[in-house]
Amino acid sequence: MRSSKPDTSKSDTGNPIVKLLRNSVVILFVIIFVSILYNYFNNREIPTESAIMAEATSSGSMKGVFIRDEQVIRYSGNGVLNYNVSDGGKLGMGSIIAQAYPDDTQITINRQIEELERELAILEKIQNPGTLESAQPLSLSANIEENYRNFIYCRDMKDYDAIKSDLDNLVVQMSTYQIITNEVTDFNQQIEDIKNELEQLKQQSVQSVEIILSERPAYFASYCDGFEEILTKDSIKKLTVQQLESITDTKSTDNTIVGKLIDDYSWYLAGIVDNSHHDYEVGKMVKLRFEASADTYSAEITNIYDEGNPEQTIIVFSCSQFSNKLVQHRCENVEIIRGDFRGLKVPRDAIRFMDITEEITEEIDGVEVTGAETTNYKGVNILKGEQTEFKKIDVIYEGSDYVLSAVHDGDSSYLSLYDDIMIEGVE
Repeated sequence: MRSSKPDTSKSDTGNPIVKLLRNSVVILFVIIFVSILYNYFNNREIPTESAIMAEATSSGSMKGVFIRDEQVIRYSGNGVLNYNVSDGGKLGMGSIIAQAYPDDTQITINRQIEELERELAILEKIQNPGTLESAQPLSLSANIEENYRNFIYCRDMKDYDAIKSDLDNLVVQMSTYQIITNEVTDFNQQIEDIKNELEQLKQQSVQSVEIILSERPAYFASYCDGFEEILTKDSIKKLTVQQLESITDTKSTDNTIVGKLIDDYSWYLAGIVDNSHHDYEVGKMVKLRFEASADTYSAEITNIYDEGNPEQTIIVFSCSQFSNKLVQHRCENVEIIRGDFRGLKVPRDAIRFMDITEEITEEIDGVEVTGAETTNYKGVNILKGEQTEFKKIDVIYEGSDYVLSAVHDGDSSYLSLYDDIMIEGVE
């Protein structure tokens, strides 16, 4: 008799409990996989950069050409010139500009006489009874220290005229201090020696062969280049790119030229710039810094025009700050400082745009009407804890890889100091 076994294979697979367990395991694995992916993409560290205050200078550069109303002064050409006025000096009607002497020897003698007369005047001031009677060691010591500081400052600023004055004062005070503290008795012997030397030099001096006088009140410059009658204030509107590019800084070799008279202290500077991005506007104030001077000069843009190519735009500045350093050349490389800016530094990669609807109120026929207006704002996303928030920015300066945003204190819709700017992530 053959026994039979029950077939359990069909019943196992069809068992509802087994199916439920199997499906539960599959679902659990899917949930774990999705959770891993979600956590990977949402919990990774987001790069941020704190909004900090920064400063920037907007500037450009060009070859500048000086334009003034000038008159060339000449003489016979006989003899060697000894100037009585320095470059940038002011002349009155009939003032002596220069004197011509037969040779260099007389010029050397005149300079020695001038220097000795200066030394004599200093020593006589020290010996003056009024100077000695009013001098007190304590006050003299303080004055010496102050004059020394002024002397060092003027040296660093290259203000040579002020250096000379401060040096004279320093010599007077230190010598006076020596007398009242009995370090020296007097300077009578030095005064006598200088007077004797002056007498000998004056016996060797000769009269000038020609004296050149100023025809009118004006400023003086010894530099001449042949453009004095070409580059006038009336010629500004006729300037061309080709003309400006051809002008060079070459001093005239004409031996009959003494120098030139400059009508007033106002002057113009012309050059060629790239104005494709409209960085320059007529009426805008800028600062100019030249290679020959550490100073900056305030100037106004008076003319802007091009010949069809904005990359070669002719620009003209006017300035009323006069300096002897600005009359010794026709051309100079110049830095144009358009402005100094201070604001919150924002990386360019972080800038986003967002449409924001705002409530606005306007008055129509005497009635206030409230409505809504949508504006596309430039801004950045910032990270606050685990949340992101869009903040507007007000760009006041654009650099190569960053911008500066103005600070809007009291307006929370704008970027604030130390906000964490998101460099990438939420769009």
